[in-house]
Amino acid sequence: MTMSRILSKKQVDAVLDLLDEAYPEAGCALLYGNHFELLCAVMLSAQTTDVSVNRITPNLFSSYPNAEAMAKADAVDLENIIRSIGLYKNKSRNLIRMSQALVEQYDGEVPGDYNQLTELPGVGRKTANVVLAEGFHEQRIAVDTHVFRVTNRIGMADSTDVLKTEKQLMEQIRQERWTRAHHLLIFHGRNCCKARKPECEKCPVQDICLKRI
Repeated sequence: MTMSRILSKKQVDAVLDLLDEAYPEAGCALLYGNHFELLCAVMLSAQTTDVSVNRITPNLFSSYPNAEAMAKADAVDLENIIRSIGLYKNKSRNLIRMSQALVEQYDGEVPGDYNQLTELPGVGRKTANVVLAEGFHEQRIAVDTHVFRVTNRIGMADSTDVLKTEKQLMEQIRQERWTRAHHLLIFHGRNCCKARKPECEKCPVQDICLKRI
């Protein structure tokens, strides 16, 4: 990483200020009622939209309201409930295996520890960070496809690697802004800085952006 390829910390602060003004409503769009439901919803959200996840979770959580119930779920029945979203077969298996691990290791409760979370089946770095940020109110930066694309395009990061991008963002963004920054960047990616056709003419940070399209 060369400093000419990345915005200064002051510029990054300015980007987040402008995004905060543009998206005051930015926040977690997944619907959940407790830590277990949050973990399931985040696992389901991989490579699909939050709207799609929210359509299926009411039925899912009424059928399997806790880890104990989901640990005993019939895989085919679970697949049928979540069939409308991508990778439903793999996600069904992971939900059952994750729930079994929660029951066996944590009395059915979701741990609030990063290492313990990432040891659960189907739980990766991004999922763990989202659960800790939303469920346990820790300051975390979760790098999904939107955050990865937007930050490298704007110049808040400069990497082709997700983990390196996350580490760069942790250096460039003040820690007290990590979780809020995650939401702002997702909203910006969905509403303006789109993958195929970014709407630069209406972008609130166009005067700062390095425009690495």
